[in-house]
Amino acid sequence: MVNTISIEEFVQKAATLPVLDVRAPKEYEVGHIPQAHSFPIFDDAQRAVIGTAYKQQGHDPAVLLGLDLFGPKMSGFVKQAGKLAKDKELLVHCWRGGMRSSAMAWLLNFSGYNVHLLQGGYKAYRHLMQEQFQKPWPLLVIGGLTGSGKTDLLPHLQQLGQQIVDLEELANHKGSAFGSIGMPPQPSTEHFENLLGMELLKLNERQALWLEDESITIGRVVMPKPLYDRMQESPTVVLELPKQLRVQKLAEEYCRTDKALLEASILKIKKRLGGLATKEALEAIASGDMEKMVEIALTYYDKAYTYELARKQQVLPLPLDGIDPAENAQRVLAFAQQHNLLYI
Repeated sequence: MVNTISIEEFVQKAATLPVLDVRAPKEYEVGHIPQAHSFPIFDDAQRAVIGTAYKQQGHDPAVLLGLDLFGPKMSGFVKQAGKLAKDKELLVHCWRGGMRSSAMAWLLNFSGYNVHLLQGGYKAYRHLMQEQFQKPWPLLVIGGLTGSGKTDLLPHLQQLGQQIVDLEELANHKGSAFGSIGMPPQPSTEHFENLLGMELLKLNERQALWLEDESITIGRVVMPKPLYDRMQESPTVVLELPKQLRVQKLAEEYCRTDKALLEASILKIKKRLGGLATKEALEAIASGDMEKMVEIALTYYDKAYTYELARKQQVLPLPLDGIDPAENAQRVLAFAQQHNLLYI
């Protein structure tokens, strides 16, 4: 049986059933439903050939060409689906919910599968993701100069019963010239939005949501503008730690990093640091003096963040005298309660 279902029902079922994305590999690579398996009905070259045929010859010749390419692969698709759907129930989608997903749904249904077909396809999913960024989320933003331990606080706030989303974890980047060190490759902006939207779907939109302060770009990933704009308008609790504590924390993290990666990161901000400071930073890396390298880099990052902070609407400084994330999370939560920030 083939059931055509809404995106809301599709996402709900995707928590327990296999999802087959029958779009071409390049389409999947750009962005996909996180649970989905790439299950292309045509490869990238075949899709291009069919598209050209459609433009030059029209609908019917393109369909016949598609059937010629689809036919020899039918048994392979059924065998592959059997490895993914042990209970013979699965979800299928293409870009718009058109011919590709309908053809695959027909084949699998003919082969004894209970198939749920996404109405509107991946396009409907993308629309649902964009809706999440438009919602009036009651945001609380954790700010602070580089090395303040903002990211470290998030899991501890979660343990204290707070809603959090780790934007840098989703983006696979720590948000500076050094941010890609030790991280997997970044997703595309589209797929980052998919990951972020799925996280937001799990949350209560009437309860405070904690995010770390970010630029509109995290590495090469771009934040959804409606959510970013809301972050700029929301209360920002700024962690204020002594500079030496921040230097020590960052130096300890970077002393375990390949020197070549650190040198490449310094060279990314060479124009902003200036020639002399860049030379001194590279010499510090070569000699293993990570504290000196960090101090030089912070002259740029502290100035840049202070400038960005001045553009925010609600800034609430919170002086801290230690770097322990569990203790600081408790301090931040108590501070938020004291200022009635949890009842926005």
